[in-house]
Amino acid sequence: MKRLTIMALLSILGLFSCKGYKDLSVEAFHDKLASDGTVQLLDVRTPQEYAEGHIPGALNIDWLAEGFTEAAQAALDPERPVLIYCRRGRRSAEAAQVLDSLSYKVFNLKDGYNKWKNSDVPVTTYDVERLCAPDGSPVEIYLIKHASLAISYKGLSIQVDPVVNLGPKATNYADEFPEADYVLVTHEHGDHFDKEALGILGGEVVTNANCAKLMSKAKMKQPVKTLSNGQSVQLTDEISVEAVPAYNYTEDRLQFHPKGRDNGYILNLGGFRIYIGGDTEDVPEMADIKDIDVAFLPCNLPYTMTVDQCINAAKIIQPKVLIPYHFGSTDVSGIPAALPGVDVRLRKMQ
Repeated sequence: MKRLTIMALLSILGLFSCKGYKDLSVEAFHDKLASDGTVQLLDVRTPQEYAEGHIPGALNIDWLAEGFTEAAQAALDPERPVLIYCRRGRRSAEAAQVLDSLSYKVFNLKDGYNKWKNSDVPVTTYDVERLCAPDGSPVEIYLIKHASLAISYKGLSIQVDPVVNLGPKATNYADEFPEADYVLVTHEHGDHFDKEALGILGGEVVTNANCAKLMSKAKMKQPVKTLSNGQSVQLTDEISVEAVPAYNYTEDRLQFHPKGRDNGYILNLGGFRIYIGGDTEDVPEMADIKDIDVAFLPCNLPYTMTVDQCINAAKIIQPKVLIPYHFGSTDVSGIPAALPGVDVRLRKMQ
């Protein structure tokens, strides 16, 4: 029934209007995606196809599923352009025509994902948050696992707490990511500091004193900038990093992360500010953390925050987007309802 309804709609649209969307080659599609942080990227394949590999930053709404139009309207901003693709281009062309009829400005990837993945352009199996810096440049944040993130900005690769093996989850940094320009390491625990990952990625490392000593002892060759809480470093004209406190204050957790040892970070990308909490509770110093576009807050008992502490930290910081991370069996599903003024995005960051 749904297919008949859609086809009837497409037939009507074909009678009364010309094709309003624009087809783009792989090269043109990639150039628009790389240069315009305001675009919305939509993958209309099935969830199974999406999981096998997709263009970084793509939202997945299955064209073949019930309720596609309603889901797309709920997820997409009509004021921002939409880049759309499927496997070969047919499904996305149908979806593009419907979105065009709803006044979206749509660009369709001609020949689809199959041609894209056979070209020299990025693909991934990770969830990627695609956001926009003040000058319109894309900021892509790859959600790798637990506390491990990768950030792409203006051709630079920034890794956060990269770890090769964490329980059953393994990351092949050599094949899945480019060499790093910069690596931020919050502290020396094994789920944050991994000499193997650092050796593979290279790049300049920003970290605390303990990790710097461990790297020196291991005779690791990449340059290191050591920051204590309250210190900052300018990495490029546009990129700076500030180290902020990350510690436990609850009596039975003090042994995990003592005050003054570990770092959280505020990463500033041309005015786009990302707060990376590291391993911390909702410490009083969070009152000084302001103007955050995206916050990563840990929620993992007994080492970091309870759900209530995570909610309280978000109320203090007031980020535009909150992504709880560094959680194991903790149930974080109640966080969005407790923070109606914050865009809370629950992702697979166990």
